[in-house]
Amino acid sequence: MPTTQRPLRRLLTPLAAVALTLPAALITASPAAASPAAASPAAAHPSVAHPPVARPAVTPSRPVTAPTAAPALAAAPAPAPLLDDGLALTPPMGFNNWNSTHCRAEFNEAMVKGIADLFVTEGLKDAGYQYVNLDDCWALPERGPDGNLVPDPVRFPNGIKAVADYVHAKGLKLGIYTSAGTKTCNRAGFPGGLDHEQQDANLFASWGVDYLKYDNCNNQGRDAIERYTTMRDALKATGRPIVYSICEWGQNKPWLWAQQVGHLWRTTGDISDNWGSLKGIIQRNLPLAQYAGPGAWNDPDMLEVGNGGMTDIEYRTHFSMWAIMAAPLLIGSDLRKATPATLEILGNREVIAVDQDRLGVQGEVIAQENGRYVVVKRLQNGDRAIALYNETDRAATISTTAAAAGLPQAPAYRVRDLWTKTTRETAGVISATVPPHGTVLVRAGTDRRWPLYPPAVELTVATEGELALVEPGTAAVLTTVGTNHGRLPAALSHVDLSEPAGWAVTATSRSSTPVLLPNRPLRTTWSVTPPADAKPGSYELTGRITYYPGQGARPSVTPAAITVVVPPPAPIGTVFLSDVPFLTASNFYGPVERDRSNGERPGGDGKPITIRGTVYAKGLGVHAPSDVEFYAGRHCSTVRAVVGVDDETNRRGSVGFEIYADGRKVAESGQLTGVSPAFPITADVNGATVVKLVVTDGGDGQNYDHADWADLIITC
Repeated sequence: MPTTQRPLRRLLTPLAAVALTLPAALITASPAAASPAAASPAAAHPSVAHPPVARPAVTPSRPVTAPTAAPALAAAPAPAPLLDDGLALTPPMGFNNWNSTHCRAEFNEAMVKGIADLFVTEGLKDAGYQYVNLDDCWALPERGPDGNLVPDPVRFPNGIKAVADYVHAKGLKLGIYTSAGTKTCNRAGFPGGLDHEQQDANLFASWGVDYLKYDNCNNQGRDAIERYTTMRDALKATGRPIVYSICEWGQNKPWLWAQQVGHLWRTTGDISDNWGSLKGIIQRNLPLAQYAGPGAWNDPDMLEVGNGGMTDIEYRTHFSMWAIMAAPLLIGSDLRKATPATLEILGNREVIAVDQDRLGVQGEVIAQENGRYVVVKRLQNGDRAIALYNETDRAATISTTAAAAGLPQAPAYRVRDLWTKTTRETAGVISATVPPHGTVLVRAGTDRRWPLYPPAVELTVATEGELALVEPGTAAVLTTVGTNHGRLPAALSHVDLSEPAGWAVTATSRSSTPVLLPNRPLRTTWSVTPPADAKPGSYELTGRITYYPGQGARPSVTPAAITVVVPPPAPIGTVFLSDVPFLTASNFYGPVERDRSNGERPGGDGKPITIRGTVYAKGLGVHAPSDVEFYAGRHCSTVRAVVGVDDETNRRGSVGFEIYADGRKVAESGQLTGVSPAFPITADVNGATVVKLVVTDGGDGQNYDHADWADLIITC
């Protein structure tokens, strides 16, 4: 790219003239549309049999590029709070200790007070976090002589009221936990609230409790609606405003009845600090948008951000998707140990504003294909929050349009990336290259000032969505595409691609253009050669396109992370795939286990693989949803296995097994349950480069979905 100013001025002067000669209608774009009117408040519903909040559902379109219009998305009104008590009109924000401490001794009064202190000193209170919530294990295992719950004197020597007073003095609120059963969920058997509802509610109110999480363990088979409604009435009778969190794991479809019972309800089983768990919960919660609204929220469980089991990219996805799903934001990590990166994610006020938007709607899926989603959330001022979410193991370009997001017609739109804090103008296309497991979250709207923003320029890979495999010591071809989605041209556009140490990356076609006009892309071909001794694994090439948006303007840069993979050696002969390295692996709970069942937690915690009484020495143990990829090198022919739900579930769970060859489904089992016999499955993978093994959750959630690929063999 030229380094002198003279040629730059020669190019930018005519470009400025282009902007100045645009029709007046383009320069004076209409302001943002007025925010939709909220529905008038409704009276509290007298019966839990009332139907759910009525909202038009948006049917996902097949392509990952969204349809051109979405009238239902733009027109749906916000519902009135069904409990009509003025509580939780936006999703609750705060902290819960369980994900970081479980029942360990570190959960105590000092920790709780320390979290309250950090809410203030780290600016989290000012960002909107207000509830400091205690989970299980705060009480003694037995009630007192008067039948009341007794705080553990070791953990809470000054009692719960003293903790509540401390929290309240800082302008915060205190939450507590019990279960709608005879005991709570912990194995120590702390007393639950079943048949003690009014006594416990009165006690909580006397302590100054502001929030109750009511779990579902040891429920004695009693009707869920009855149990949770009884506690609702008990809390109301105290006269104290207490936010009521229903935690029955989505087993009885609470989204169909809980709007009149509680302020939020769990839609899934417990979250775990790994990508498979996060991905599965997002899949379960996304379709429930029509049931959420002010005072009544779908709850996909607490945040794992900062607990260490995922990458920062995955944690940003976690926070972004919770925000666009209008989910409660309950920090689940120990803030006393939080890194700057964790605090940056949890404290992103622009993302929090999406979650807390007063219109109170959950984002809806308007496009979905092969693990790539476009999710749109209407905001009170007429803007749209748009999540481009990539649940796959490959970088992917995900696109939509302003019209598809429900924005009114305009000459151009303002698009702000809520993580990079950059603002661009677009003629209508909203697109990004999203890293594996990543989410790009933007806020888009009409804006009179759009000509002042740089055009939205994107850098993608021509073969996006496919795994870029490169053999050691062998040159591979990679093509980048620079595209201007803006209304205005971009000058002196130049693409750079940097490589890891020891790699050779060379442009074999032009990588610059004097003017990058809208929708006239710059395509550059690159030769990429890893060293001959490159070890198997993923490597990142850092790409960027630099351009000048106007006369005297500073350069704008759009980065792009391009992942290439050096595969392990392909199998030779007939071998067990549990002895072959994974190319990629994703699992809901815990890691994919080799020659063991899935124990849900650390690696190696499973048991011998067992299906309907038969024990198998070899295979993979997974927890649905799961997918595992292997490099086949184009010279394997067949994959065979015996599949089923592991006996350790006690005949519970339901799953489906699928085998893919280079993205094409070549075998499937159909739905198998905990009582189904072992199912033999065979797939023709002849000529495939990559073989992928997928286990779905059977369409009914992920509880007890321990699945086995027993005697899993590939022939090459």
